[in-house]
Amino acid sequence: MSYLVLARKWRPKRFAELVGQEHVVRALTNALDSGRVHHAFLFTGTRGVGKTTIARIFAKSLNCERGTSAEPCGECASCRDIDAGRFIDLLEIDAASNTGVDDVREVIDNAQYMPSRGRVKVYLIDEVHMLSKSAFNALLKTLEEPPGHVKFLLATTDPQKLPVTVLSRCLQFNLKRLDEQQIQGQMTRILEAEAIAAESGAIRQLAKAADGSLRDGLSLLDQAIAYTGGELGDAAVAAMLGTVDRTRVGAVLNALAEGDGERLLAEVATLAEFSPDWSSVLDALADALHRIQVRQLVPGATVEADGVDVDALAARLRAEVVQLWYQMALNGRRDLPLAPSPRAGFEMAVLRMLAFRPSEGDGARVPAAGGSAVAREPVQRAAAVAVPAPSAQRVPPPNPLAETAAKSRSIEPPRAAAPAEETRATELPAPVRAEPVRQEPVRQEPAPVRAEPMPSGVAQSAGIADDDAWHALVSTTTLRGPARLLAEHAGFVGYANGVLSLSLPPTDDHLRGDAMVKMVAEALAPALGEVPQIKFVEAAKAESLHQRNERARDERQAIAETIFMNDPDVQRLISQHGARVVPDSIRPFDEN
Repeated sequence: MSYLVLARKWRPKRFAELVGQEHVVRALTNALDSGRVHHAFLFTGTRGVGKTTIARIFAKSLNCERGTSAEPCGECASCRDIDAGRFIDLLEIDAASNTGVDDVREVIDNAQYMPSRGRVKVYLIDEVHMLSKSAFNALLKTLEEPPGHVKFLLATTDPQKLPVTVLSRCLQFNLKRLDEQQIQGQMTRILEAEAIAAESGAIRQLAKAADGSLRDGLSLLDQAIAYTGGELGDAAVAAMLGTVDRTRVGAVLNALAEGDGERLLAEVATLAEFSPDWSSVLDALADALHRIQVRQLVPGATVEADGVDVDALAARLRAEVVQLWYQMALNGRRDLPLAPSPRAGFEMAVLRMLAFRPSEGDGARVPAAGGSAVAREPVQRAAAVAVPAPSAQRVPPPNPLAETAAKSRSIEPPRAAAPAEETRATELPAPVRAEPVRQEPVRQEPAPVRAEPMPSGVAQSAGIADDDAWHALVSTTTLRGPARLLAEHAGFVGYANGVLSLSLPPTDDHLRGDAMVKMVAEALAPALGEVPQIKFVEAAKAESLHQRNERARDERQAIAETIFMNDPDVQRLISQHGARVVPDSIRPFDEN
């Protein structure tokens, strides 16, 4: 008798045997028990989670000779034929190989005929998203209004590719990926039934490698049984999967925490003896760092050690460094295909972590044991940007101009290829500069007028003496919209005998409407003691409030650019590293 693989031998035959997917089983069970069975169902989800299996059990529930129910007997001829895949009224169509409109027309033509043996004719279309557009169009009408004896069960791993017109005609059920505990439990039950000895670590590795798919997990289990000769050991399964002993991952993290570069490279050499998948090793590093971070930030949470001394590393490493190393592990995995070799890419990832490891005292980077202090300054500066200082005492005094440069990204690094951390290290040294920058010129520059309200008595006695008094008066009014624009853009010429003479540039002449002029006059009345008569005259030297604010802003901008460009660190970046100033990116520090 030919061998039947575990995925087929242990395929569920009843809803009660399904692993996970309780939400789908509950909906289908209620529909079958109540007799409210829709004519079209769509099952979506990743591979190996039970889409086709649920569809077959559903077809068996509809055609069981003992009656429609959520619990088919499994013993009648219809149930046995469906389990064996030879039931004539269950038509399974692989849409990946039958994509054309002619294949669908055959389905439509046959749908009108009554079932040959069963109660209901069931069409199970797998990977339905592979159908062509014309095939979908041909199927739509029948899918919406099929004969009473026809049910459609559609399955797909990519529902985004289905037309909305199809989705709207189906009841959609999204099958979830199985978690590792569910897959481990099913594997354990199968191994016990098959009388095969297995270590718990081996089952855990297989469940993790299954990546949410029970079918993939059972295929790996078949492979492991063949590889180990029928006794699943932890080390043998690890060798088969190309994974590494988790204690080796713990040794790598310990070497990083101690800053021992020689030991770190020795651990990498030991890993290389197993010819591992270096991407999987980086995954294991990231997984260990995740567990360490959980222990640090949520001490009450349950965390598996899994070969790593989680408690010791959580107590030794700062939380910020764990976050940084985690990101480096993910980035190293992403960059691995670009490395000269997978091992070299892995080594660079862990050496990058070594460059950013904490010291014993304050968490700042120190040279590794046996290493040199080459590139000490840029690495320390990068660490200062990426990892916050552990205490307030280590933060340098605030530097307004430096913060301006950092916020506006005024310095752009050279375009030459370089590691990401070094680029950030040389991008802006200003945030870690300790000495104060001369700020007096910026503090003394003129600012936009924000005068206090002028007492009405003073205004009545003094009138409007000059430009400053006019600007102060305009800034305290409650004018809004075009009327305020008119007042701000008008220059003061004179005020006498209740007549206010103003000048207005030709470009702003559109603001001089009667309604706007009246609003300005009424707004000035409380301060002047009367509603002034406003006249517009030509005056070359009259400066408006708008012009004065623009001039003040330009002066402040010029002073800020001068101070910034004369900064020694900025000059060093430009001369030594080829950095350039991004045009119009420098802003005064106190600008809103």
